[in-house]
Amino acid sequence: MLTYEYRCQKCGHQFERAQGIKDPPVKRCPRCGGRVQRLITGGGGFMFKGGSPTPKIGNSAPQNSASCCGITNPCSDPKRCCGR
Repeated sequence: MLTYEYRCQKCGHQFERAQGIKDPPVKRCPRCGGRVQRLITGGGGFMFKGGSPTPKIGNSAPQNSASCCGITNPCSDPKRCCGR
């Protein structure tokens, strides 16, 4: 379930609704029956768990060493170039 935020275009009432991703959006305000608009919010977000074959943003590797530390080809001294 996802939480969506809505605002009534008639009375300005804001409310949240937990819905499945395939559920149709809410169309009417529960307070006045006016039309509602789904708002774009930051939401709860989600995280991918597990490893990644690419370097993470903000790692200690120099910008020009994207192929370092075995990502595409092994390096001779990982401690020197990647801080491992």
